[in-house]
Amino acid sequence: MKFLIAGLGNPGPKYEDTRHNVGFRVVEQLADEWKSETHGDLARIKHRGKQLILLKPNTYMNLSGKAVRYWLQAENIPKENLLVVMDDLHLDFGRLRLRGKGSDAGHNGLKDIDRLTGGNNYARLRVGIGKDFHPGQQADYVLSKWTREEREELPALLKDASEACLSFCAHGLGNTMTAFNR
Repeated sequence: MKFLIAGLGNPGPKYEDTRHNVGFRVVEQLADEWKSETHGDLARIKHRGKQLILLKPNTYMNLSGKAVRYWLQAENIPKENLLVVMDDLHLDFGRLRLRGKGSDAGHNGLKDIDRLTGGNNYARLRVGIGKDFHPGQQADYVLSKWTREEREELPALLKDASEACLSFCAHGLGNTMTAFNR
């Protein structure tokens, strides 16, 4: 059985340490070796007898759907075996929220995935990045670097989120939601 875990972010050194790239950081916890492939960087791992294809799209956040759709089709992965990992500024820093479907909540990466895969019926793991910004400053906030305090807590958050990804593939959506939503 195959799964696609797509960590959302923006490619390039300019975005590496930004809040918006937390999806990349989560999937990077799961593999050391990545290959540049069509529409992104890919890693393949096995976990509990399942094949996991990890994706960091190179299409930039707002066009993530192109890469996700391509790899779902290329690997013949059913949409119920897709997990998208991304930042969420509506959640406090450090909170995780896994859902089996839902709205894009204004997240442009999810909007594009919804549009190009035919709806919002796929799992998404939202990683809380906090909301310490003034009205109208969301774009600047998500593209800003982590604070010193956040950087100290980030390894534990990335570890929890990556374990949630593995749990989704091994134990299913419901059990993983119970274990990791906090």
